[in-house]
Amino acid sequence: MRVLYYDCFCGISGDMNLGAMIDLGVDKDYLLKEISKLKLDSEYEINVKKTIKKGISGTKVDVIIKSQGHHHDHNHGHSHHHGHGDHHHRNLEDIENIINSSDLKDKIKKLSLNIFMQIAEAEAKVHGKSLYEVHFHEVGAIDSIIDIVGSAICLDYLEVDKIMASHVQVGGGFVKCEHGIIPVPAPATVEILKGIPIKTGLVSFETTTPTGAAILAANVKEFTNKIGFSIDKVGYGIGNRELEIPNVLRVYLGREERIEDTEEQYILEANIDDMNPEFYSYVEERLFEEGALDVFKTPIIMKKGRPAIKLTILVNEKKKKDVLEVVFKETTSIGIRKYKVEKIMLKREFIKVETKYGGVMVKNSYHQDKLVKYKAEYEDCKRLARENNIPLEEVYREVRKVIQEDINDK
Repeated sequence: MRVLYYDCFCGISGDMNLGAMIDLGVDKDYLLKEISKLKLDSEYEINVKKTIKKGISGTKVDVIIKSQGHHHDHNHGHSHHHGHGDHHHRNLEDIENIINSSDLKDKIKKLSLNIFMQIAEAEAKVHGKSLYEVHFHEVGAIDSIIDIVGSAICLDYLEVDKIMASHVQVGGGFVKCEHGIIPVPAPATVEILKGIPIKTGLVSFETTTPTGAAILAANVKEFTNKIGFSIDKVGYGIGNRELEIPNVLRVYLGREERIEDTEEQYILEANIDDMNPEFYSYVEERLFEEGALDVFKTPIIMKKGRPAIKLTILVNEKKKKDVLEVVFKETTSIGIRKYKVEKIMLKREFIKVETKYGGVMVKNSYHQDKLVKYKAEYEDCKRLARENNIPLEEVYREVRKVIQEDINDK
């Protein structure tokens, strides 16, 4: 399994990410050619060069705005445009039109828009407006468009199976923007990084920008400081500001030898003996809506012989806060037990099986690259049973028959 790991010991910004990706092995000419498909060449130039920061050799990317003749050089090299009121203030609809009308691959378009949406939702919430009402001072500028679409191009180029990151250093102090002096991390950055483990105060500057945060939030599957894979390549993206520490983004490309996927998750538990039993169904629905991976209820006997329910929830780090909020708002619980667990999962893939009754999605599970089990999706089978007026078991039987014939043919 190919793994990409972001080591954000000094944060992350859009241009540093591009530098790190090129340093890691993304073909520079390919990246520039793909970016040109946005048809915005008249507005910018991109300079790529090898340089050194605190003795570490890496790649630096500068986006130069032709209309202004200045570098994409905002303190950390990031996507804030502090005081540059003459930038293009494109809104989300403008950006969607630029990306969707380009000749980029559909996967790259989707990745790009997912990253933009992270920032759009954060900016809208911070400013108290709807998505399409906000003119994004950061997102709308050409350098941020280059950073974000460029990151999607790089991720598609690398074709990794899993993207991971360390806990994210955001810096400290205050930063100047068109709204005045604001604390670090900036409000939009905080909003994007909700549910993601961060570190603060390493330096008195902003080390993670909204663009950098959005790249992580939209693509990283697991945030951990543990590296459980063998490293094949290392790349460094160089920032602008001189700090006491190396102002670089380090990325690893490696291989994870484990056959099964392992992910750190949390078990949340609460003993409840004073809630209307009718509420449990609604609570369970809300928990799944907010990102719970599993929810189950166990009958228990509490002190003084009181019958009760133990509510157990499985959740990952990113969704833990949202799930806790549901428990405290929707149940009578005033306390939660929390402990970290490691979940080991077989490799899985979803395929569509065509039966004589219609198509059914099937989840295949693999151990040591061999199919060891499969399961037909219940909702598909239920739909076909009703449409064909046959027993549900007949649909399952037909799915098993088709799969077995396919296995025998191989």
